[in-house]
Amino acid sequence: MLFSEQTAVITGAGTGIGFAIARALVSQGANVVLNDYNEELARQAADTLTETGRGQAWVGRCIACAGDASEVGFINQLVETAVATFGRLDIAIANAGITVFGDIFTTTPDAFQTIVNLNLRGSFFLAQAAASQMRRQPDGVRGPGGSILFMSSVVGHLGHPGLPVYSMTKAGLEMLARQLVIDLSPLGITVNAIAPGATLTERTLDDPTYVPIWSRITPMGRPATVEDIAQAALFLVSPMSRHITGQSLVVDGGWTSVGIPPV
Repeated sequence: MLFSEQTAVITGAGTGIGFAIARALVSQGANVVLNDYNEELARQAADTLTETGRGQAWVGRCIACAGDASEVGFINQLVETAVATFGRLDIAIANAGITVFGDIFTTTPDAFQTIVNLNLRGSFFLAQAAASQMRRQPDGVRGPGGSILFMSSVVGHLGHPGLPVYSMTKAGLEMLARQLVIDLSPLGITVNAIAPGATLTERTLDDPTYVPIWSRITPMGRPATVEDIAQAALFLVSPMSRHITGQSLVVDGGWTSVGIPPV
């Protein structure tokens, strides 16, 4: 079990990629504090993972912690909950994010602030709270420090119609991962980002054109599954990548290599 005796916090994990990462971590022995803005969704997700692991001694535990992952006070509470419940924090994954479409002419100040608050502010202050806890706690089974992971996007690498603010925040997260190497490396904390491409989630599957379009323009012939992204995330927060930090891993089936627009 790669993550036995380790504790992770994951924001925005009620469904989709975040939930898949939580499920993978729990199945590998980690204890997980699962956050979602929707209280009922967070509780249901945590209950599902708890029920899945019932009776299996090697499977980790999962608890729900609902709240707004853009609010600094709640972010601190999230980390405190992990420590109070499981005794420590080893992994923090800033998965919560929001996509709002609108071009340069139609984006309102309120929409701009909403995107920036969650995608950038929430990620930055989760990293701050997690790193502060990792710095002051005793070494864990993996040694000193821990792992922090940001959720970027392929649109942080290539332009996409209608996403100027979202793309800006995702590119910013990759720069943040590089920048935090300076402060966090001496503490044994790795910090990286994942940039998913087209991915099959509850939200994207609501669009009947999503699978045919992205299957046609993705070189690998299909969009990613949430498990594809989750396995990449687990690698970057595992002991197998302990000398990888400040990096961004694109998981897009080759789309950014050819840059075919999703028209």
